[in-house]
Amino acid sequence: MEWFKTKYERYETSIWQLFRFGVVGGLGVFVNFVAFIFVGKLLPLVWPSAGYLAGTEVWWNIPFTEFNVRWYHVFSMLSFFVANLFNFQLNRRWTFKSHHSANWFREYFPFLTVGLIAQGVGLLILTALMHQGSPVALPTDIFDDSTGFRTRKYWAQLIMIVCTIPITFLVNKFWTFKAIRTLDETEEAEHPEDIQQEGT
Repeated sequence: MEWFKTKYERYETSIWQLFRFGVVGGLGVFVNFVAFIFVGKLLPLVWPSAGYLAGTEVWWNIPFTEFNVRWYHVFSMLSFFVANLFNFQLNRRWTFKSHHSANWFREYFPFLTVGLIAQGVGLLILTALMHQGSPVALPTDIFDDSTGFRTRKYWAQLIMIVCTIPITFLVNKFWTFKAIRTLDETEEAEHPEDIQQEGT
């Protein structure tokens, strides 16, 4: 028991950060998923082709390649930006809070960069789940788009989000918030405008 107590005391901060990150992540999944559905309903009103074949139509052919970007990729990217901003604000103020906070933009752009990297990996997962030639493609006999619960792109998006959560947690913990907030005395003296007391 003493061993477990020692380990808990050593990693208590990280454990609670992981818990809070999980709560924020769960809310972020909800925001991302709702935004994904909303964008998928809204864009076809502006661009009718976005609604063809449940969003699997080609949006843009990548020049000089046989690859393309499909509408569900667009839906995923737009919902990512909404959820990324939501997650950043909540993680900044709650999960990785400290007595020092760097300038908002100074913290957000690394957070966005991390998110974009994870989203890039996620888009590969999303494509693999949606592409019928993929060995891990979601079966169309089950996910036949007959109802919202059986909509293939919804499940693919949800699986993609869950798979990328560990990436964002680890990098944000050890880089985005920690590295930027570890400001030495020289930097504080040279750039006092970058230091804000928490809650201001």
